[in-house]
Amino acid sequence: MFESLSTKLQNVTAKMRGKSRVTEADIKEMTREIRMALLEADVDYAVVKDFVSDMGTKCLGADVMQSLTPGQQIVKIVRESLVELLGSDEVKLKVSPTGFTTIILYGLQGAGKTTTAVKLAKLLKADGKRPMTVSVDVHRPAAAQQLKILSDGVGVDCYIAPDEKNPVTIVRDAEAKARYNLCNYLIVDTAGRTVVDDELMNELKDINSAVNPTEKLLVVDAMIGQEAVNVAQAFEEAIGMDGFIMTKLDGDTRGGAALSIRKITGKPIKYICVGEKVDNIEPFYPQRMADRILGMGDVVSLIEKASQTIDEDAARKSMENLMNNKFTLDDLYSQFEQIKKMGSLKDVMGMLPGMSGKLDDAEIDDKIIDRQMAIISSMTKRERRNPQILDASRRKRIAAGAGVQVSDVNKLMMQYEQSAKLMKQFAGGKLPKGLGRTAGGMGMGGGLGGFGGFGGGKTTSHKKKGKKKKGRR
Repeated sequence: MFESLSTKLQNVTAKMRGKSRVTEADIKEMTREIRMALLEADVDYAVVKDFVSDMGTKCLGADVMQSLTPGQQIVKIVRESLVELLGSDEVKLKVSPTGFTTIILYGLQGAGKTTTAVKLAKLLKADGKRPMTVSVDVHRPAAAQQLKILSDGVGVDCYIAPDEKNPVTIVRDAEAKARYNLCNYLIVDTAGRTVVDDELMNELKDINSAVNPTEKLLVVDAMIGQEAVNVAQAFEEAIGMDGFIMTKLDGDTRGGAALSIRKITGKPIKYICVGEKVDNIEPFYPQRMADRILGMGDVVSLIEKASQTIDEDAARKSMENLMNNKFTLDDLYSQFEQIKKMGSLKDVMGMLPGMSGKLDDAEIDDKIIDRQMAIISSMTKRERRNPQILDASRRKRIAAGAGVQVSDVNKLMMQYEQSAKLMKQFAGGKLPKGLGRTAGGMGMGGGLGGFGGFGGGKTTSHKKKGKKKKGRR
């Protein structure tokens, strides 16, 4: 998410952070680099011009020039300016005082409206609400069926009428059905076009008039860059928007739309989608996003994600084993499962302070968890519960069963032993020395400690140093 922009801005702020004295030339150089980074991220030129001008003026202020830590003051100003650009505060969904809230999703074809409708419904359901989805797309035959399949998959009511060709009739019937089923949210998935045209807008206006929506949200594809702003302005002028949902922020995108759209339209981004899975949606927090972009981490979102995905029963069982000094490979397997539910390792690591932009794809291999889970799955119950019996012949058999090398099995066992030792020290109330220095000590109930690194040869560099020292003794 904003990977290229994030890396460049982090490099700029890193140069300034340690400066004990800042000159006007330093600030001009910094603003020039930030301007180039934003333009390369496809942020609107007018937005970049105002942003850099305002930020430059603040950086030249007396508070910075007379500060004991001017470099840190400038980083603070950059962060505050970025937060302001993104919208300052989270804006939540409006709720109808009648107790029945209708949300209509608009957008061009391919923006991801249908999957977003289900993601939003699942999010509302998890919050104790009872939503229903409906497709009023009478132009694309598969649209309604796709919505139905996805909705059924997450246990959400869905109304479709494949034989009805009038979208107004469909949405009215859906509203009646939702009220009859005691649903308190209706999420309407509308038709899209490859371009904005009068026919589409007239159809959407008729749907609006039929249900009088509480929320009108435009689903915007972040990958189309500045064109997203033009689309937003067209919909705002024709229908009027209450906010946006940005999709495909996990893709190979420069993300300029998210930084431009709030400033130009004055309407907030309410949710962002960071993947294709139905869980890959989250509320948009400008301050947290600014921290992620600048590499300051987003620990709050990480904790929230963990609390939503971790199986409490499995975690409780692992904790009991931990406290009883019985940390087995079954527990390690369970923790791998919990970590996989949280999404890609790169996204998770990006939420840790100082890690964003410092780990490239070569260093983070999401398949390493699958390989290690395969190794554990190739063991017998007795072997998983009594790892000490894993001699050379057993390891050779396990490697063949998992489709890996014996050295991979050895690495897993070494990491397991380190993790078990770490858990034992925690159980004894002792904090291991150097805990914060390695990826293996990042916590997650010992889960991240279980695999030490994230793939590639760089993951065990600290061990190699240890071996060299041993050899010199």
